[in-house]
Amino acid sequence: MKHLSHFSFWMLGILICQVSFAQQSYDPLALFNPFFYTHNGNVYRSADGSPGPQYWQNRADYEIHATLSEKDTTIRGEVTIRYRNNSPDSLGFLWLQLDQNLFSPDSRGAATTPVGGDRFDVKGFKRGGYHIHQVSITYHGKKQTVQPIISDTRMQIRLDQPIRPKGDSITIQVNYDFAIPEYGADRMGRLYTRNGVVYEIAQWYPRMEVYDDVMGWNTLPYMGLGEFYCEYGNFDYYITAPADMIVVGSGDLMNPEQVLTRTEIDRLQKARQSDSTIMIIREDEVGKPDTRPVHTGTLTWHFRMLNTRDVSWAASRAFIWDAARVNLPSGRKAIAMSAYPVESAGRDAYGRSTEYLKHSIEIYSKAYFEYPWNSAVSVAGVALGMEYPGIIFCRHDLHNGQLWDDITHEIGHNWFPMIVGSNERRYMWQDEGFNTFINEYSTRMFNHGEYYNANERLALYMAREMQREQDPLMTPPEAMSLNEYGLYYSKTALALDILRNWVLGPDRFDYAFRTYIQRWAFKHPQPEDFFRTMENAGGEDLGWFWKEWFYTTWTLDQAVDTVVYVNNNPAQGCYITISNLQQMALPVLIQIQESNGQSHFLQLPVEIWQRGGKWTFFYPTTSQVRSVVLDPDDQFPDVNRSNNQWPR
Repeated sequence: MKHLSHFSFWMLGILICQVSFAQQSYDPLALFNPFFYTHNGNVYRSADGSPGPQYWQNRADYEIHATLSEKDTTIRGEVTIRYRNNSPDSLGFLWLQLDQNLFSPDSRGAATTPVGGDRFDVKGFKRGGYHIHQVSITYHGKKQTVQPIISDTRMQIRLDQPIRPKGDSITIQVNYDFAIPEYGADRMGRLYTRNGVVYEIAQWYPRMEVYDDVMGWNTLPYMGLGEFYCEYGNFDYYITAPADMIVVGSGDLMNPEQVLTRTEIDRLQKARQSDSTIMIIREDEVGKPDTRPVHTGTLTWHFRMLNTRDVSWAASRAFIWDAARVNLPSGRKAIAMSAYPVESAGRDAYGRSTEYLKHSIEIYSKAYFEYPWNSAVSVAGVALGMEYPGIIFCRHDLHNGQLWDDITHEIGHNWFPMIVGSNERRYMWQDEGFNTFINEYSTRMFNHGEYYNANERLALYMAREMQREQDPLMTPPEAMSLNEYGLYYSKTALALDILRNWVLGPDRFDYAFRTYIQRWAFKHPQPEDFFRTMENAGGEDLGWFWKEWFYTTWTLDQAVDTVVYVNNNPAQGCYITISNLQQMALPVLIQIQESNGQSHFLQLPVEIWQRGGKWTFFYPTTSQVRSVVLDPDDQFPDVNRSNNQWPR
């Protein structure tokens, strides 16, 4: 249906002529008051939503050496972190994340998991958690061993000499090991297949907490649902694994000649030139000796990834491996790959995984921001769906549309939060919801809409969910009801749909949304940075919108009250009265059918509700009105659609 501008209303002769006030639950002053923002912009974060002239963020560069031991299913590693303090503050102590401690039997996450379990099922196991063997620091050339203070999933290093502000750096070295959980809170773990174990390895090294201009050190513990907030830097990492395994990981493989056969190297080169999927290791080659350059002992795989906030990897003897070229808008080429066991093979399953991955990256790169890295890989394993820079873990038993949905969602996270580095542990909607929103458009565009259902209406689903909603989207993940955290995804996506289609319009929204991504790529945006960018680049005061969608559990109920003809003569036009009965307010979409067969679609702006919950407007009919219907195409989450039409 056509979206009419405000100017078009006047061209149609629509005259807004009367407001009447009625006692109802809607309070316009609660929605449209001028006090949405509680502080002004500053030198770090400007009032228009952009990074300020003195914006800063710290940096962490990593070198990691880790060994996978199948005998006791452990990872043994050493991480060296070069941490640069770009802040204006002296730092007398450092905080690191120890995410594997979630799996210790006495972790906070285990203690707060419901007795019946949940999706993440964090209950710990006897061998769970990090064993930290030694921590040392090197500051201005002086190396010393330190005794860290470990509290659940955090580790503090107290310094004798503070790190100076504005560019001073320190090197931290940690020796550690941990046992790999079989089910790692739906983010990592072990999948047992007929040809061997698929190891999906994540949260596998101690890493820096973020120190920012908003909270200082961000030390919320890792408890399962709340995800991650990480500094950017360069990663060099080395994975030593049994020689008969294939290892895939974030970033570029730096030593293919040492870990791959000549045939595999040649096939990868062919895949880099092909838009169709090329097999690197075929199903009938899995486990065969000629797929490995050596057959005993171990091999060390060296990967490098630049300007990223994390890295992850997977290893198995069971992998089928395939790949194809990714074509990026600048003309640069990347490679998409998939690694999966024979149980996941087939045209209706992971046989199309690389195709899904390739096209998702190309769609998002063209629409929002070019994929900045050179490779991406999809791994079939135990995790339902989990994202890391350049690598995603998807459940091994998905097929067709389910697999497409999982892959396009998880690789979409490489834009939110891997490129636009929001704080997932505090604001889950800022990555999950944004990603769900862009997934709608990738699904519409992929293969002429192969998996797109034009008849689906997210608003109808959300109307039911919002009536039961208890916690607003600004609730931190660990405080959100386990029955409601799906709203981070769907409610946010619907909010952005409505903002794009019915408040700003596609052109203004798309420009503002891309501006937000470009401004905050590889930085740390807060919710207000998004809100302010959308308002300034989109040219609209949206405090009312952010309030009702993100800070409250308000619901929407629009209604048609009456249709009254001028002088009781339809040929002279009519007055139509509508109401806003609940506290949420939105523009009004109206379909008017006349008895002479004419049909008219109107959009009234949200500002009609600024003075009260009833609105009467004149419409120039020429015959009797057969029906008036609000939101005829089910775009809004109206909780009572029975009063959306006249006559009832």
